[in-house]
Amino acid sequence: MAQSAVSQVSLTVPLNSDLSFRKSVLKVHNISFREKSWVAVSPLEVKARNVRSRNQFVVCMSVQQASKPKVSVSPLELEDPKEPPLNLHKPKEPYTATIVSVERIVGLKAPGETCHIVIDHGGNVPYWEGQSYGVIPPGENPKKPGAPHNVRLYSIASTRYGDFFNGKTASLCVRRAIYYDPETGKEDPSKNGVCSNFLCDSKPGDKIEVTGPSGKIMLLPEDDSNAAHIMIATGTGVAPFRGYLRRMFMESVPTFKFGGLAWLFLGVANTDSLLYDEEFTKYLQDYPENFRYDRALSREQKNQSGGKMYVQDKIEEYSDEIFKLLDGGAHIYFCGLKGMMPGIQDTLKRVAEQRGESWEEKLSQLKKNKQWHVEVY
Repeated sequence: MAQSAVSQVSLTVPLNSDLSFRKSVLKVHNISFREKSWVAVSPLEVKARNVRSRNQFVVCMSVQQASKPKVSVSPLELEDPKEPPLNLHKPKEPYTATIVSVERIVGLKAPGETCHIVIDHGGNVPYWEGQSYGVIPPGENPKKPGAPHNVRLYSIASTRYGDFFNGKTASLCVRRAIYYDPETGKEDPSKNGVCSNFLCDSKPGDKIEVTGPSGKIMLLPEDDSNAAHIMIATGTGVAPFRGYLRRMFMESVPTFKFGGLAWLFLGVANTDSLLYDEEFTKYLQDYPENFRYDRALSREQKNQSGGKMYVQDKIEEYSDEIFKLLDGGAHIYFCGLKGMMPGIQDTLKRVAEQRGESWEEKLSQLKKNKQWHVEVY
């Protein structure tokens, strides 16, 4: 694991504490605000992120340490179960959670709008990394008068401890689905995505009906903390991988000390469309020996043939390394739109044939070894 002599740490110091103590805190080494440090905050603080509490202030300082500081998480009882929680809340009896925050996380030049949505479940809908929540939007199902809408599934974009590291929230990464009439070119609200627009339009304090959690295919195997994990995502398919990476590199989990390789391939349209890029770039800076991050920007980059750059082109570019990692037991994950898989499968098949291997046999072996994980929608 990569190490650094100097790293960031945050201290919370009560304003009413002894003045000499506060002065001594400020004199310890050199205070530095150059780098962002991970700070645990409460859901209430998100609603007023720029307002300091009257009772405390935060000091960021450079401290000589042997390794990167990580955020403490709780309750650690979430590590105890041997099996993941499944379908604790079914569609007929959903759990009523509360919206904490909704934040647009793409730039103005991104095609479409993607939001990061934090939901407070009060610890009543626990989940593991790689699972999904179901969401039932309010209103009546137009195809079944008098009945509620069908459940929509969304991959969870946080660890089991949530964005506030207290086990009470879950985060979703949602792209607003908007329909444009091909003839007029105008938006047709009647055909817009009901659930995605409900979520992206939500405000803090709004209620939301959730079901689940569901899914076992994308669970992060942790029996070998030194394993390699190759993650391939398009757009909001990056959601489960954000959870993986926060668990690997941001959180201090006593029972899970990651020492392997995490390699993320993310395909989006352009730079403004990149999701969680700041987090991923920080991992790259702090853990260069354990994390690799490759972006495929279809509207800004060209592949080796001069065409648009897609994730399958990046996979082909690094195919030798990827196949060697798979031969060594690496896990490979795919998450995103269904349309991503045919191109990726064709690329992997072509590379395998160039190596004198049968892709069908290799794929069969990967599935048998439980190294192959796919969740597309």
